[in-house]
Amino acid sequence: MKIEKWNIEEETGYKPITTFWEDFTIADKFGINAVADTYYRAFNEWKNDYKYMTELSLVLNHKIWRYYENEHTRALAQTYDSLWKQLDTYLNDNLKEDELDYYYRITD
Repeated sequence: MKIEKWNIEEETGYKPITTFWEDFTIADKFGINAVADTYYRAFNEWKNDYKYMTELSLVLNHKIWRYYENEHTRALAQTYDSLWKQLDTYLNDNLKEDELDYYYRITD
């Protein structure tokens, strides 16, 4: 399976530090349940690492926009949107000071 390249570094200068993009791109092929499972596994494993969680937020956000325009993939976009909102709330409630500054700076 060929995995679509995430061009975030070319777009913003941010250099990815995880395999989240690749993980979710694989999950996309298996549908909404696989995407949700991938999210919960990543979240549960890395929820205490603010840099990983920041990148997870970036990936989820980019996946929303990737799938929203096509009516055939809109449900997938809505799943990503729901997961992103859940993660954003968690991060805003749990990150403090420098960690929250990092999250805002990278995702801005």
